[in-house]
Amino acid sequence: MRKSIAVTAAGLAVTFFGLTACGSGSGSGNSGGKDGTLVVGATAVPAGEVLTYVKDNLAEKAGLKLEIREFTDYVLPNTALQEGSLDANLYQNQPFLDEFNKSKGTDLVSVVKAYLPPMGVYSKKVKDIGKLADGATVAVPNETTNEGRALKLLAAKGLITLKAGAGTDASPADITANPKHLKFKELDPAQLPRSLDDLDVAVINNNYAQDAGLSPAKDAILLESAKDNPYANLLAVKRGNEDDPRVEKLAKLLVSSDVKKFIAEKYKGSVLPVTSG
Repeated sequence: MRKSIAVTAAGLAVTFFGLTACGSGSGSGNSGGKDGTLVVGATAVPAGEVLTYVKDNLAEKAGLKLEIREFTDYVLPNTALQEGSLDANLYQNQPFLDEFNKSKGTDLVSVVKAYLPPMGVYSKKVKDIGKLADGATVAVPNETTNEGRALKLLAAKGLITLKAGAGTDASPADITANPKHLKFKELDPAQLPRSLDDLDVAVINNNYAQDAGLSPAKDAILLESAKDNPYANLLAVKRGNEDDPRVEKLAKLLVSSDVKKFIAEKYKGSVLPVTSG
């Protein structure tokens, strides 16, 4: 049931062209030049909102021209970055980036970690994850690293046990103990919030939860801990562009005290700032 990255990219090609046509600036990944507009791809929440804050409040003073292009999936921001229609993107974590590079042959690298959007478990039927019924249906993202992340969250709570050595690409096949006989359903990450009525619980990525009006801090019945969490979202570029002065300016702004304050006040624990890159 798991979609391949290649299939997802092909199926959403129309979305890419529609979204890039809505870019707010005049620069481009290939034509902007080192002194031109920095074009950054992002999912709407929280990445797009964080970048918009930077653009509206900090960029001009720093001598940075910023254009934000929003995407609704997790594949096209990376393919656009590799192809050069973006200069950078902000939406993914290191395990996802590593898997993407491996599976697609891309050459993208992290510049700085910007914030942590904790993944959570949501339900319209259960208010206590410990009271999840025997045989309950649990939906998880059908993308490799996000599915592994979801399963590790459930394992940390003791709902399942994963085989020794199961990594970020863990799947239901790696479950060695399932005392509540949970039934797993693999769905597209964007579909998970819309499917809550038909599920007992769903493990949902932060941005899709917030897009659907859910508050991770208030509505999640189980939320990732920030401690030793490898899933902070990062600013990424194509290898060789790490020293682009525009990229360096944006990286510095993303970890500034102003941005940390914005994140803390706006998201109230649903998104967490990081202290270093």
